[in-house]
Order: sequence, then structure tokens, then C-alpha cells
Amino acid sequence: MSRTVEKRYATKELLKRFAPYLFRYKKLLIFDLFCASMTTLCDIVLPRIMSTLTNTAMYEPQALTVQLVMKLALIYVILRLIDAAAYYYMSAQGHIMGVYIETDMRTEAFDHLERLSDSYFSNTKIGQIMGRITSDLFDVTEFAHHCPEEFFIAGIKILVSFIILCQSDFLLTVIIFACLPFMLIVSVKLNLRFRKASKAQRVQIGELNSQVEDSLLGERVVKAFTAEDVEIRKFEEGNIKFRNIKKERYYAMASYNMSTRLFDGLMYTTTIVAGGLFLVSGRITAGDLVAYMLYVTSLIATIRRIVEFAEQFQSGMTGIERFLEIMDTPIDIEDAPDAKDLVVSDGVIEFRNVDFEYPDDHNNVLKNLSLTVHSGEDLALVGESGGGKTTLCSLIPRFYDTTEGDILIDGQNVRDVTLKSLRSAIGIVQQDVYLFSGTVMENIAYGKQDATEEEIVHAAKLAGADGFIRELKDGYDSYVGERGVKLSGGQKQRISIARVFLKNPPILLLDEATSALDNESEILIEKSLEKLAEGRTTITVAHRLTTIRNADRIIVLGKNGILEEGDHDSLLEKQGTYYRLWNGIPAQE
Repeated sequence: MSRTVEKRYATKELLKRFAPYLFRYKKLLIFDLFCASMTTLCDIVLPRIMSTLTNTAMYEPQALTVQLVMKLALIYVILRLIDAAAYYYMSAQGHIMGVYIETDMRTEAFDHLERLSDSYFSNTKIGQIMGRITSDLFDVTEFAHHCPEEFFIAGIKILVSFIILCQSDFLLTVIIFACLPFMLIVSVKLNLRFRKASKAQRVQIGELNSQVEDSLLGERVVKAFTAEDVEIRKFEEGNIKFRNIKKERYYAMASYNMSTRLFDGLMYTTTIVAGGLFLVSGRITAGDLVAYMLYVTSLIATIRRIVEFAEQFQSGMTGIERFLEIMDTPIDIEDAPDAKDLVVSDGVIEFRNVDFEYPDDHNNVLKNLSLTVHSGEDLALVGESGGGKTTLCSLIPRFYDTTEGDILIDGQNVRDVTLKSLRSAIGIVQQDVYLFSGTVMENIAYGKQDATEEEIVHAAKLAGADGFIRELKDGYDSYVGERGVKLSGGQKQRISIARVFLKNPPILLLDEATSALDNESEILIEKSLEKLAEGRTTITVAHRLTTIRNADRIIVLGKNGILEEGDHDSLLEKQGTYYRLWNGIPAQE
């Protein structure tokens, strides 16, 4: 069963899984890090300049000339110009590199989602999925850019500062830098709490999005049942939960920031006390103490940048984690390694001892069902709800796979052929019509992406849709709205049928294809479908039995499999289940 994988990923694993996306742009990354190193020059050189000026003024005042001051100033100005150019590149190309990575990850996530089975979408809220591939990956852009930079800069400053300061006094340098490991340990522990709160926030915003989407898409039902107060209360409950989670996140962030400020104070205090004592004892010069203080200030500024980046870091790690949860969701239905293209000659469909149960609730729908649909036959499936009619049709194009048994088309097992060729050979009109946001023409053309305008119009005529389409404001270029909201149910159904006419497949699956049509449209569509079904294998799922009375064969499905089969007249003569359904006689308890 496909279900979003939700597990705890270690930070090391997250970084390891993210690294390949980063290294795709290693040239950009290397130059970005080179520019990052250039921006540290000023911070590293300034303390040495100030140390030189101070020591010269105190111990060699005759050497302190205008030429020396201007020389040192010129060096600093040149470094500042280098810093400005490097920072410009980091700000522009560094962020663009992050955008490239975000785009790659979103593309791969969407590609993976498109290949997941119906089980996944039956068990996962769309709002959660949207959050994972949009807002979660927004944070990856900043993470991808700043994470290498910030840690690279911090590493350079700590290493270079340590080397330079050791040249002045090794013991004082060790005393000051001894604070860093303690700061690191505390930061890691507090970061774990911050990351946990960040993930909880992402999960809850996904739930909130799902609730809003559900309420807004069903706004007519809400209004029809005057349930606005119910929806508002549900939203308020989710919103308050989101507020409380954000509060916990900010408490974690505040604890982290407080700890770093305390360690800032500890490092300054250590520098003042130890440096002052060393100055009194003559171990260091006044210029060296100034340099120490400036380097400590630079280090603390760097650490504060890391602290400020911590929130962004955890947001990025959370985004990567939720991305990986999608990518690690197994694809239940995919091509076999040696899959071949399906070749349809006669269109014979065989069900051999088929069992099926839904993976999430293990509801056994079909048990040991065997059935052959002959070439060009118009087969109708009827029966009580829950008998497996729609499920049977869903197994042919492998929206689900059988639990046991095999399905064959012209002797070829559907598991042994490519999904693309299998589904290309099948035309489906589903019970729940879905139109994409776009024009009428674009929706019909979904049946054949390279169709000409003449082919699209011809398909619409066959479906009985051309007349009402031309009456729309912009004809075939009319915008249908989200989910086809601007069209009536019958109009949407006829457009969906036009898609199948355009696709012109050898096998037809009609799941209540005329259920949303008025009587006049139903008669028109039935004639069109009869014409389309000529010479093609057709399976029709029907609740309105009048629509299938002319079918070649009718199968009555029940919980125990096939209850009856025959044509309309022969089934009525049996006066069994079909007779009862036809005459609207309730089943006996």
C-alpha cells in the first residue's frame, strides 16, 4: 500500500541525501564558496591592522607615519572592494543555485507523485502533498545557498583566527577557544527541540490547508446545510493548534538564542579576565589584546550569524525531510523490468481466478472471479453497491493490482506490459467527471495531445457536445473554471465522453457514463456510444439499467461473485436478482 513514509531522519542522512542535488551545480558552489572566503578577508585582516597601529603607536611612535596609515587604509579599501564584489556574486548566483536545486527537487517529487498508485492518494490529504512540494521546498532554496556559505565562512574564521592568535599567545588562545565545544554541545541539543517543533508546524499547516481546501471546494454543500458555523469552528480548532505549535517553536528558538548570548558573554569575560592578567604580567602587548578582542568580536558575530541561520537551517532540513518522505514512498504499480508494449488485436479481456482486497482496510471485494470479455463484445456490469463493478474496471488499466489471479488482454498479462501502452489502449469515462482548469478545447484535447482542431470538433459532435459548446461565450475557447465549475453536470460529462471519442481506443470502460445527463442528452449519448462501441470491446458499469438493455451480455455481480449472466430478456425470464433490480424490488433481509 502506498502511504507517505513518515520516519525520523538523522541530520547526517538528510545531508547525505541532499548532497547529490547540491553537487549537480558544483561549479557554482565552488565559486560561491570562493567568494565566501573573500568576504572573510576584511574580518580577518582588520584586527591585524588595528594591532599594528596600536603596537606601533605605543612601542615605536616614530614609525607611525602618514604613509603607514595610508598604506594600511589602502589595503583595507582594496579588501572592501573585493568583499563587495564577492558578496554581490553570493547574493545573486548563490540564491539562483538554490532556485535550481529547489526546481530539480520539486520536479522529481511531482514525477514520483504521478507514478504513485490510487492507494496513496486515497490515504493522503492533497493539502499535505501541496505543502510538501511548494512551501517546504521554498525553504530549501535558502538552505542550499546559505548552509554551505555560513559553515564555510565560520570554519575559515575559526581556523584562521586560531592560527593567528596562537602566534601571539598559545595559552590565551586555547583558553578563549575552549568555550566553543560547550557552545556546540548545547546548540545541538537545543536544535533537536527546534527541529521537532518545525516539523510539527509543517504537518499542521498541511492539515490546515487540507481543511480549507475541503471546505471551499464543498462551499455549496456547506451553504445548503447552513453549516458555516461548523466549518468555522473546525478551522478555528486547527488554527489554534497551529498557533500553539508555533509558540512551542518560538520557545525553542528563544532558548537557543539565549544560550548563544550567554556564551557570547562568557567569551568576552574570558578575554577580558585572561587577556587583562596576561597584559599585566607582560605576556602580551596592548596591540595583541586589541587584536584578541576584535577576533573574539568577529567570532561572536559569526556565531550569531549561525544562530540566526539556525531557524533557516532547521526549516531547510524539515523541507528536505518532508521531500524525502515523498521520494521514499514506494511505487506499488510500475513496469516490470522486461515489460513490453501491449499489442491489441482482438481486444479479448480475461479475468483468471481474480481476488482483490483494498490494501488500506483489507476489504475483500472480489474473490476467485473468472470471466472472459470477448472481442467486440458490449458487456454490462450491474448489481448492488459494493459488489465490485467499478473495482473490476479499475483492475484492467492497473489503477490497482489484483491480490491474486491474473488479467490478460489478448493473452498478454497486464502486469507484463508497459503501463503507457496498456492505458493508451483503454478509454475511460469515469463516474466522477474531472475537468482541468482551462478551455473546453484543451480539456477535450486531453484525449489526444497532438489532435487538430478539426479532430476535436468531430469528437465533440460524436459526443453530442458541439451544440452547447458553440453556444458558450467563447465557444471552444471558453474557460471551464476550476474542476469545470462553470458547466453543468451533463455538459461536463459530454466533454469527458468527447475525450474518449478523440482517443479512439480499442477497449472502452464506461463507468456510469450517462449518469449525469438528462433524458434527451442520454438518448443522444447512447446512440454515440453504440456507434463508438462497434467492433470494440466495451465494459459498461450501470446503475440505471435502461442504459444497458441492449448490451450483448449482462453480468450481475454480488458479494459472492457472478450471480447471473445473460442478455436483458433472458435475465428477466429468470426472475432473479436482475429481475428484482429492473423492477425496483428491495432485497429481502
